[in-house]
Amino acid sequence: MSKTQSQRLAYGEELVALGRENKDVVVLEADLGKSTMSYLFQQEFPERYFEMGIAEQNMLSTAAGLAVSGKIAFCNSFAVFAAGRPYDQIRQTISVGKLNVKVCGSSAGLSDFGDGSSHQAVEDIAIMSAIPNMTVLAPCDAEETRQCVRAAAEIQGPVYIRVLRNDLPDILPEGAEFHLGEPRVLRDGSDIVIFAHGVMVKKALDAASELDEAGISAQVVNICTMKPFPYEAVAALARGKKAVVTAEEHNYIGGLASQTALALRGSRICMDYVAIDDTFGQSAHSPEELLEFYGLTKEHIIRKVKELL
Repeated sequence: MSKTQSQRLAYGEELVALGRENKDVVVLEADLGKSTMSYLFQQEFPERYFEMGIAEQNMLSTAAGLAVSGKIAFCNSFAVFAAGRPYDQIRQTISVGKLNVKVCGSSAGLSDFGDGSSHQAVEDIAIMSAIPNMTVLAPCDAEETRQCVRAAAEIQGPVYIRVLRNDLPDILPEGAEFHLGEPRVLRDGSDIVIFAHGVMVKKALDAASELDEAGISAQVVNICTMKPFPYEAVAALARGKKAVVTAEEHNYIGGLASQTALALRGSRICMDYVAIDDTFGQSAHSPEELLEFYGLTKEHIIRKVKELL
């Protein structure tokens, strides 16, 4: 069994590492520091940490001011609040102005399983991707989360990073290189290609292993950069395959399914998706219980592949 790690802890630790290297890195929090793990930065750099309370709009406006003064501002909250409550500030001030503000949407997707629909962001990628000048990253494990924090600090302009609450299996080797907008081919295959991000990457790999036993060769590709979306690279990877399946813990509208469909426009290749069917989440006893309920499992991926073929 592969080792699992917390994306949230990886995020907090990488913020601290960045803070040691660059005095211009500052962190703002909306009363959830011990959940987003931004409190690790507070412990080491209290003079560069701003606890804004439950006031996300104020947090993003303050971050904009810090960015104008030359700082690299990382803002943190649950994804449903980070992408929703301060939308006006993110759009009007930060994105229009191309300001150097990074937003971490923590406990994204269905991963905040106990708090129900009010705390589960199933549309955050769609919201943030629709904003011009915004970069959107959806890492698949702790290592890629660290890479995304590094990449965000280097990108000049606004960035949204999607982080899940539950631990995820390690997929990428430590020190793997990150290239913005470049899909990662994790498994080669000739019959079908499965594009996935976040928690669904491991499920896609597991599905591919079982499909191989059934004589179906499935390529698995991790799409971390949701914006700028790698349209040409996705189309190239799909070329020559019999079918395409996407897998995501997000509404299929405005997410990986929608973007992949755009990438394949004009193509005759068959495509289907495993995603949340335009509905809100709900409370449960575990994230896996919700993933099963909403059809986000390796079995559902396998079923889609076999139906297409």
